[in-house]
This record gives sequence, structure tokens and C-alpha cells, in this order.
Amino acid sequence: MFKKLTNVNNSYSINSIKKFTANKVEKTIINEVFDFAYGMTFGKAGEHRPCRSGGQINRKNGELFANTFQGKLAEFCVYHFLQHAQIELEKPDLSTWKLGKWDGTDLQVGDIKINIKSAAFFSNLLLLETQDWNSEAKYRPNNLEYDYHVLCRIKPDIKDIMSKERLLYSNAIELLRLKTLVTAQQFNFDIPGFITHAELKYLIEKNFVLPQNSLLNGKTKMDSENFYCQLGGMKNIASLPNLLRKIQHDP
Repeated sequence: MFKKLTNVNNSYSINSIKKFTANKVEKTIINEVFDFAYGMTFGKAGEHRPCRSGGQINRKNGELFANTFQGKLAEFCVYHFLQHAQIELEKPDLSTWKLGKWDGTDLQVGDIKINIKSAAFFSNLLLLETQDWNSEAKYRPNNLEYDYHVLCRIKPDIKDIMSKERLLYSNAIELLRLKTLVTAQQFNFDIPGFITHAELKYLIEKNFVLPQNSLLNGKTKMDSENFYCQLGGMKNIASLPNLLRKIQHDP
């Protein structure tokens, strides 16, 4: 059951949570993801938007790296979870691209498209920027309809690590210093749940919206407007492999 956030005077509070359950991320994955994120942020081949869709804040390269690293790490974590469940699928894309070019999908199992969203370990919301989605729950940048939307949480929070070293708000970061910092961490993940395309369409229709400039839990000011789903209302990730098998064998 989907529950709306508690709203008092444009201050929203979470009321349906899932506890973080740690699963170890292998070091080889960290190295691969680091190289991709650094290339996308600081390399000539990669480029990211300084603002989120509908956002007001221009992000520094340190923030862009942190977001890219966390997002791609989440893709690999879900990929390995499905692999271990004996689901056949391609490895997440590690090619870099310029602004204006969008990868087709995060993960794909046959014709089934899966959108992966990431968050820090303490988060209890799946957030999707409203400007990116139309009323039919299609992703505007590439006009795709995703069959499933999966959330993966990462611990420790890469932004917190970089902030303590005064790197988060930097535009130029020396490669060796950043790689030494990141690869020294023991990252863990959990996959607290997923929703279907039909469920995202329902959330959009029923106006599950966290407005721009609103406060989340009394302290976090929202940079952009987002559709949301509280984790307590999401499906258990353990049921996803069987759903994928059923669709593959009985489309």
C-alpha cells in the first residue's frame, strides 16, 4: 500500500520505512565504477548536466562525480543480484557520452527494461524528477517505458566522504587522491524494493509529489520537484527474479 508523506506547512515527513540491510560490494566493482565516474566527470569523453531536471543548483564536478559513482554502483549491485538469481542479462554500460545523448536503459532482461535509482543508505524514498516523466509514466529524455523501477541504497555515503575531505564542491580533483580515498572504503548495498510501470503511473495520477523548495524531514530543502514512493510501499526485491522469469517464459 502506498502512503503519502506527512505534510505540515510544506514540510514533509517519512512515515513508511525499510531498515538498511548491508551486503558487501566487491572491490573489483568499485574500481570499474570509479574509472567510469571519473571519465564521465573529468574526462574529455564524458559530460553531465550541471543541474538536475527542474533543479536550481549548479553542481560542482565533485558533486557530479559523487552522483555518477553512486548511480553506476547501484546498477552493478542490482546486476549482480539478478545474476546470482540466475537471470541472464547484459552488464551495465560503462561507455561515456556527451550531453544530449542518453543510454537506452540501465538494465535489460530480454525485452524487459529496468530503471535503477540510487540513494544513500539512510534514504527511505524512491525519487523521480517530475520533469523527466509524462502522465503515462514514460521517461521523456528517451521516450521509454520502463517495466520496473528498482531502488538500491549505498553505504557509506560517497558525498559525506568527499565532503569531509573538502572535495565535494571542487571542480578539479587530482585522480590519484580521489581514487585512493574512494577505493579505501568498504561499500555495502541493499535493494529495498521496486515498483512496476503501472504503479509509477498510479503514483503520478495520485499526485505523489514532493515539491521544489519543500523541506524533507524538517531539514533537507528539495532542489527540484519529484514524484516519490516511500520504501514501505515498495515490492520486496526477492520477488523480482520470479517475475522476470515468468514474463520471459510467458510474454
